[in-house]
Amino acid sequence: MIERPAYILATIVVYMGVCLALGFVAWRRTSTLSDFILGGRSLGSFVTALSAQATDMSGWLLMGLPGLAYASGFDAFWMAAGLAVGTWANWRFIAAPLRVRTEQLNNSLTLPDYFEHRFADTSRLLRSISAVLILVFFIFYTSSGFVAAGRLFQTLFDLNYVPALFWGTIVMLAYTFLGGFLAVSWSDVLQGTLMFVALVLVAVLGMALVGGVDETMGALAERNAASLASSSGEALGVIGILSMVAWGLGYPGQPHVLARFMAIKSASQMQTARRVAMTWVIVVLTAAILVGVTAAVVLEPLAGPEREKAFILMSTTYLHPVLAGVCLSGILAAIMSTASAQMLVASSAFAQDIYRGLMRPQSQGAELLWVGRGAVLAIALLAFWLALDPARTVLELVAWAWAGFGSAFGPAIVLSLYWSGMTRNGALAGMIVGGVTVMLWQRGEGALFELYEMIPGVLLSTPAIWLVSTLDRTRRPKDAAPLPGAM
Repeated sequence: MIERPAYILATIVVYMGVCLALGFVAWRRTSTLSDFILGGRSLGSFVTALSAQATDMSGWLLMGLPGLAYASGFDAFWMAAGLAVGTWANWRFIAAPLRVRTEQLNNSLTLPDYFEHRFADTSRLLRSISAVLILVFFIFYTSSGFVAAGRLFQTLFDLNYVPALFWGTIVMLAYTFLGGFLAVSWSDVLQGTLMFVALVLVAVLGMALVGGVDETMGALAERNAASLASSSGEALGVIGILSMVAWGLGYPGQPHVLARFMAIKSASQMQTARRVAMTWVIVVLTAAILVGVTAAVVLEPLAGPEREKAFILMSTTYLHPVLAGVCLSGILAAIMSTASAQMLVASSAFAQDIYRGLMRPQSQGAELLWVGRGAVLAIALLAFWLALDPARTVLELVAWAWAGFGSAFGPAIVLSLYWSGMTRNGALAGMIVGGVTVMLWQRGEGALFELYEMIPGVLLSTPAIWLVSTLDRTRRPKDAAPLPGAM
């Protein structure tokens, strides 16, 4: 338990209260399923940028990445570089085209919606398979956020794991259930700002404790020279480096990030949003690594999973309790922003793509809105049930779900936007091959299967789309809806 918890608890309670207030305000502006899913496509560039990045960077940014930097020094930059490049490419090549196409294609609100209209799929097979993939991967992804929140509360307040898990889940569920997309997006601005301030504050603190910029860079060089190792202590090697950089490949397939692109007021605002997003990403990734490197110098030695407490220990040991509370609220903010967005996208997949798309096509208005809210509750309960096992590894769950989305949807999204020759069967093939590859890859044996499953998933999904589309077009050359203009 952290000493002097009253100040820290008070700060976190204030933060939670603000999030719940945002949910209540958003409740009054949410009257349709479109409002609940995409906020009526009303987000500005600044809100879109911070919402997308806060949603993208979950609790691993303040716990996992500093822990990796604590253990391996320079090697953490490989992951940061992959994430930064992937973020830029997603904003540059996916954001605006996806915003334009989803509105053109019958105002598509979800990815399954988009795929069905893009390929004029009257069979509903694309919608069904993509919606099921979203539900499966997001239940596990959301569960990882609940686990992280439970462990944070457990560490701070000396709670048993299940009560800690329960209270973290309640807050995330409440404002997502009440306000939907607007509540999540508005709170993401607060959360993204809080994550930014917390990381920069603790990074600057760490550098000051070490002795300055030169001393910090010296500590980094010394740590890197001593051991090029992963957090497990094994040599990183080529496979390890490729696996870290490959995280960047997953961005085009992440539904919770793509939903932010779809919700901006106009595609013309994407350039400003991209600049804000990239500034935020570069600063927070650099700060997270500096926190880990400096913690390795000033803290008592940490081993194994304890390394992921570097940020918590730096803030609670060397900062005033109120500032420590702000920093620890940053961890909760990172967890909440991602988990709430995941619950929302998963509930959208059920309400829009399964309930309305397959079960009750005539449903609309308040009925769909409450189905969406009910789905949020059901998904949260399933994720909570999965999270009850404290032995579950947060980062492994995140990595698996990230690879699943990146492999199943990433190649399909990119090619659907830029290749008019892609067909419905090609899209199906890419989703199935990518998703199944991720599910089965880690069961293999040998050094090759230590490679992050994102790489084989994307490498197999992409040619599957091309091959099946090419074969399919020889039989049905006009299978896909034509793209307006050149993309």
